[in-house]
Amino acid sequence: MPIQKLLTTALLAQTLLAQAGHATPSAHMAALCDRAAQRAAQSEGVPLKVLRAIARVETGRALDGRLEPWPWTVNREGKGYWFASEVEAKSYVFDIFRSGVRSFDVGCFQINYRWHGKAFRSIDAMFDPDENATYAARFLTQLYAELGSWPAAAGAYHSRTQHHAAAYTDRFQTVLAQLDGADISKGRDPFTASASPLIPLNTPALDRNALGSLVPGTGTATAFITFN
Repeated sequence: MPIQKLLTTALLAQTLLAQAGHATPSAHMAALCDRAAQRAAQSEGVPLKVLRAIARVETGRALDGRLEPWPWTVNREGKGYWFASEVEAKSYVFDIFRSGVRSFDVGCFQINYRWHGKAFRSIDAMFDPDENATYAARFLTQLYAELGSWPAAAGAYHSRTQHHAAAYTDRFQTVLAQLDGADISKGRDPFTASASPLIPLNTPALDRNALGSLVPGTGTATAFITFN
């Protein structure tokens, strides 16, 4: 083989290996949300496509030309951050928590600390893809029971304000249509099958006019944080 062709082949192989090395960790991280969504769908009866679509609407980023969810996403008062690793995401949250910030969303399904932190053992637990997904699935189950459809439940997951919910529902349905999976009409009947309560019993009711359904207009949550 001519030396020039040999060098070209070697460089191509090196490039492909480097690309594979970079792509694999990102693909693995993105898959954490989908695997957690699958387990939550099985345990809570929410259609998998619904959870996968919401994870992408909440935390989606472009990876290899596809919209994929990202578990190490933090939203601080309306501004989103995608961190390369769990450590970086938690370090950021530790810093803003120490500075007094309590309104932030974390994880695959962007659960808000201020209003829902009491439902978790720690912020570490809130970041855990399985715990984050299960919490979101239980909330969606309650919204489905109330509103009667998964698109409506998705809109209310984001906001109780009609125009915000409608815009979110449109985005949800666009993302949903691009996913492979089963018909979303199939799922556990929330009126006949049990589900653990989403919100602790001592938490005040949600304000129907609140900007986000994950952010009640009334009530407080006890501050806590645990980092291993």
